[in-house]
Amino acid sequence: MIEVEGLTKVFVDQPVVDDVSFFVPEGQVLGFLGPNGAGKTTAMRMITAFLPPTAGRIVVAGVDLDVDPVGLRRKVGYLPENVPLYPELRVEEYLRFRAAVEEVPRSEVGDRLAEVSDRCMIQDVRRQVVGTLSKGYRQRVALAGALIHKPAVLILDEPTVGLDPNQIIKVRELIIELGRDHTVVLSTHILPEVEQVCERVAIIDRGRIVADGTPDQLRSRMVGNPRLLVELRGADGDGREALLSLPGVTGVEDRGACSYVVEHAPGSDPREAVFRLAVARGWVLSAMTATQASLEDVFVRLTTREEPPAAEGV
Repeated sequence: MIEVEGLTKVFVDQPVVDDVSFFVPEGQVLGFLGPNGAGKTTAMRMITAFLPPTAGRIVVAGVDLDVDPVGLRRKVGYLPENVPLYPELRVEEYLRFRAAVEEVPRSEVGDRLAEVSDRCMIQDVRRQVVGTLSKGYRQRVALAGALIHKPAVLILDEPTVGLDPNQIIKVRELIIELGRDHTVVLSTHILPEVEQVCERVAIIDRGRIVADGTPDQLRSRMVGNPRLLVELRGADGDGREALLSLPGVTGVEDRGACSYVVEHAPGSDPREAVFRLAVARGWVLSAMTATQASLEDVFVRLTTREEPPAAEGV
């Protein structure tokens, strides 16, 4: 549904997006992540035909950007981070304006308005002036505008930024629902949201894709051996060395307060050995839980970098 090959954008001899390639099949929700300045917003603007690439090929729903940029834009619903709404218009007036811009046939406008208003939960504010709406409602109105022409692809750039927790939940549920009928690319800094909503994740850093896969694949590929969180009361200073001596254990981190993170080799299961160790030493085993690395762990590991020290006298 979305084919990107060798996508590059250069500003003043500086590549902001550098030879990026990926494919998003029909009906998939892709989380597109990266730190500030990584190039993700620039990449999304090129995919939506709002910004011309320096090099590369983009095909959306079978339409090649180089052949038919206007046709490609018709296939896309784009929700930018800073939503371009007209505060003086009523919600229905704004949506009718968007329908006209997207060349929705007049005979279908009424049905489309009713459909997107219901789907985006804005029926009760259709007659209200946009400038009087809360941030959450404005986001939903903007999303309704992006959906008005029934696009095959949705590009959502930080759709929940600035929303309160209840509004975030509603928009998140809407994105999950939209993913059943649309191919969705979602950019957000809320990583738990990505794990709940996205089937696949692509991480961009310094203009390049540094990881691509399902959240589970990225965790297993990047974080390393499985781990247990163990709480041993009474172990005092002996717990770490004793745990480290168990078969299959490859590392132990003492977190204090009788808490240890036990790393073990894939395929091994030291839980029974931990239990027997506690019994033999007279320690109280108050907790033993398998821990799973979060997407945040993967993101930080891939994108954290130290800046070079400044030269003396600068």
